[in-house]
Amino acid sequence: MIKGIYVHIPFCHQICSYCDFNKFYFHNQPVDAYLDRLDQEMEHWSRKTDLSEVHTVFLGGGTPTSLSLRQLSKLFDSLEQHFPIHQITEFTSEANPDELTYDKMELMAARGVNRFSIGVQTFDARLLKVLGRTHTEQHVERVIQHANDLKFPSISMDLMYGLPNQTMDHWKDALHRAFQMPITHISAYSLIVEPKTIFYNLMSKGKLPLPAQDLERDMYDYLLTSTKKHDFEQYEISNFAKNGLYSKHNSIYWKNEEYLGLGAGAHGYVDGIRYSNHGPLKKYMSALEEGNLPIIHQNFVTEKEAMEEELFLGLRMNKGVSFSDFKRKYGNDLREIYQSQLSKQIQLGNLEERDGRLQLTYQGRFIGNDVFSEFLL
Repeated sequence: MIKGIYVHIPFCHQICSYCDFNKFYFHNQPVDAYLDRLDQEMEHWSRKTDLSEVHTVFLGGGTPTSLSLRQLSKLFDSLEQHFPIHQITEFTSEANPDELTYDKMELMAARGVNRFSIGVQTFDARLLKVLGRTHTEQHVERVIQHANDLKFPSISMDLMYGLPNQTMDHWKDALHRAFQMPITHISAYSLIVEPKTIFYNLMSKGKLPLPAQDLERDMYDYLLTSTKKHDFEQYEISNFAKNGLYSKHNSIYWKNEEYLGLGAGAHGYVDGIRYSNHGPLKKYMSALEEGNLPIIHQNFVTEKEAMEEELFLGLRMNKGVSFSDFKRKYGNDLREIYQSQLSKQIQLGNLEERDGRLQLTYQGRFIGNDVFSEFLL
């Protein structure tokens, strides 16, 4: 049963050095035509899918805030026409600090958005330039103050560590500044250099001075201790919330539940099938113009794959994976299927059983991907 809807807006006014998401430089792109095709895709899914349990919408990108007020209104008109927006409890939009004007925030609040995920990454001007970001600290302060004035229930800030030439002092300063602002959520990610990015090209030429692994580990350790000190509860490897304001939409992914993915390059999970849309705008739009869904790849998830995903995704959360829920969903005992892996990782101190659940230990959070890979049979 579908629990959430992801909508991809693949346009950006600036291409960041680290980003490998499906995106296009805004200038001279067919933005309005894209929104028309997106409306068609919404109509397709609304006619063929049970939406009775949908409770989240997430606008991602690219950059949703790259759209004009008129274009945003057009997008919201489509969402309201095809989906049960009245039952949405969390409506998130990603945002760039220098694009999210007060007028856009007012419009989005009036159309149901109640959570912003603001791409701050760092407060250091030099690092921002290296990342290809165009905002300043003043933009961040203004946007968060406006969101607070408009009484948005949840304001999330994205931060990054392990950046080129980033020091521990840079990282401590970024967190210190974040803690001083009226935000309710922090998503903090270490830099992963992906192919087909500016950073990847620089790294291949030996021109990307990344911090040593020990320093990156220390940065993560400081993240865990400092967020706790400032009343942010860690609920997932990279996510921290105040007052229980977890990301409901991202939790759908970690709980291995189903969701719609709409837009060019979007991924979805419906009726046991994981699918991905065409990434190039022309192919995405042409498919819809011909009356077809723009899906390029589909994979029916086998029971074996579903169990692996349950662990790979569920162990990201601090509460981990419930033994009883696993048995109810798959009719198998987690301890029996993964006996050797559990024994090994528990002995190494990376996993523990607590209150009927399998969880990463504090130590295990530092090497989560290594632990997860143990369950890929």
